Amino acid sequence: MKRVLIIEDDDNNYVLISDLLTHAGFTTQRAGTGEEGVRMALEENPYLVLLDIQLPDIDGYEVLRRIRDSQPDGAMPIIAVTSYAMSGDRERLLAAGCNGYIEKPIDPLRVVRQIRDIAGVAP
Repeated sequence: MKRVLIIEDDDNNYVLISDLLTHAGFTTQRAGTGEEGVRMALEENPYLVLLDIQLPDIDGYEVLRRIRDSQPDGAMPIIAVTSYAMSGDRERLLAAGCNGYIEKPIDPLRVVRQIRDIAGVAP
């Protein structure tokens, strides 16, 4: 099974995303802070990372930068899952190094397909 690291501080968002991914055949891990997320991403080497941008310690941009700096090949897909929905936010996150962008609130009927499409995972 492909393991997904979900860096998310909100319990409800984590449970929803984790349940959807588990039902789709993934295993999940959770990091509740940015610092924990960086550490887990680098130590655990998950198949992909779902990254909230608004975290309680360091923001998602810093998490993204640290992971990308430590793994310059960019092989680990990182998908922003965020309520940032202002004009240009998607483009800024993609330019910063995210492989994809999913807006909150997520659409449970589409999110797994979006993740598979972005990460190149067959159903």
